[in-house]
Amino acid sequence: MSTDRIYLDWNATAKLLPEARAAVLEAMDLAGNPSSVHREGRAARAAIDKARRQVGELVGAAGEHVVFTSGATEAANAVLTPDFRMGRSPVRLGGLYVSAIEHPAVHEGGRFPAEMRHEIPVSADGVVRLDALEQLLAGHKAEAGLPMVAIMLVNSETGIVQPVAEAAKIVHAHGGLLVVDAVQAAGRIPVSPEALDVDFLIVSSHKIGGPKGVGALVSRGETLMPAPLVRGGGHEKGHRSGTENIAGIIGFGAAAAFAADGFDERNARIAALRERLETGMRKAAPDVVIYGENTERVANTCAFTLPGLKAETGQIAFDLEGIALSAGSACSSGKVGESHVLKAMGRDPRLGALRISLGWSTTQEDIDRAIDAFAKIAGRRKLSDAAA
Repeated sequence: MSTDRIYLDWNATAKLLPEARAAVLEAMDLAGNPSSVHREGRAARAAIDKARRQVGELVGAAGEHVVFTSGATEAANAVLTPDFRMGRSPVRLGGLYVSAIEHPAVHEGGRFPAEMRHEIPVSADGVVRLDALEQLLAGHKAEAGLPMVAIMLVNSETGIVQPVAEAAKIVHAHGGLLVVDAVQAAGRIPVSPEALDVDFLIVSSHKIGGPKGVGALVSRGETLMPAPLVRGGGHEKGHRSGTENIAGIIGFGAAAAFAADGFDERNARIAALRERLETGMRKAAPDVVIYGENTERVANTCAFTLPGLKAETGQIAFDLEGIALSAGSACSSGKVGESHVLKAMGRDPRLGALRISLGWSTTQEDIDRAIDAFAKIAGRRKLSDAAA
């Protein structure tokens, strides 16, 4: 058996693409500040504008509607605010309605005070309840300001696709704004602000094979925009100040171009690998619980619970077998705790869930080794039960 480690934690961060690495290294030689008007500055600006178009093309948006940030967390904090501007005129939002399964960067509400935040429940299958959203917005006091709703397109822990387009109809019927975390969706399913009828999208570089430390807030237009989170020199058309991370942005653009090219073939291959994985897991342990298996999911994600095995114990066991996977979502500085996603689904969060996520370099050999490790760990669990 190979002693090479197997990486199956792509939802936490994707491996850096060779194309993105090459773009970053090339960008290191761009000497100019993109705000400078001399030739070197214009060259840096042109490279950023190319990346802006590439990211826009990946998510079906115009490049000029892409605002680069230090990552998805900053993008979330930038857009989740009661303070908006329509041109130079202030616009006040009156409340934030967030699904119970959001990533903490969104679930914690950004710049909205606690008293203005409301949670949208989900079904036992982990899907946002549209009836509850309708009821919440029907009770929103219009005189307080416009409502804002935040619903992720793909859940980071389960891979379950959320009914964003249907939610958009409800939100806009109540005069609200819809913010969508598309971090786990970009490059895996079609994404478009127009097609989904959403007002803002959040995307991240390192989830699609680009460098860490760069993301973007993508708007439907530029008429209504949040008050800047980072102020100063008026960069990014005044929406996000600070000299741009040229190397990171150009690497992000290269990764976006890769993700947009060969999309269908790559996802079909990954879907077949996940099917092989889950078939092997069920054969080794028929009692395994696979979350969202009867619900629409992205092709690369398998979240599961093995009864009798704690998530953190399972994660360590797989690591010792040479396989990197996740206990839920890697979003809390390495902490392993109860899953708020499982809790929202009505599951016992103390059990926890393990998450296997696949990516562009995952092979059939990787999957077969993961199945072998799973069978070994499941077998040890049974032996422990018998001994007890």
